[in-house]
Amino acid sequence: MTRVHIVVGLLLFIAGFFLGREWRDRSADIAAGKQEVKQLTRQVLAEQGARALEQTKGQELAKIGAEHEEDREAAEAIPAAVVADLRAGNLQLRRQWAACETNRVSESAAGAAERDALAELRAKDQGDLVRIGREADDQIRACQAVVRSDRNQPSS
Repeated sequence: MTRVHIVVGLLLFIAGFFLGREWRDRSADIAAGKQEVKQLTRQVLAEQGARALEQTKGQELAKIGAEHEEDREAAEAIPAAVVADLRAGNLQLRRQWAACETNRVSESAAGAAERDALAELRAKDQGDLVRIGREADDQIRACQAVVRSDRNQPSS
């Protein structure tokens, strides 16, 4: 063999050696890249799931808040309705509330205007008591709905 053949053979051997190492390194890089892509894909899916859950919770809480605001607005009409029902005789309150103001002013000593004003005040107070109770119930219901939502329990 000639020197040229030996040199060319040696050069081909060296080139093959380096190409083999490069191919091996790139294969390892590709395998590591695939593993990283899988890991990042799992991470993205987990974040998307968390965002979807967060959106669902946000929508549930917004619905609870809207219902609570509707209840609060509806509660504003309660005192007038209670007063009207008391006057019409459609509603009667417990005895301790129905006569709570009569102990303050004697019927015989009070003039007609005082008795009318007192009756009006008593009816208004009774309406306010019913409204306060309703608002408290609405607030408790809204708080319970938030807790159920937080615990992933269905509303009842």
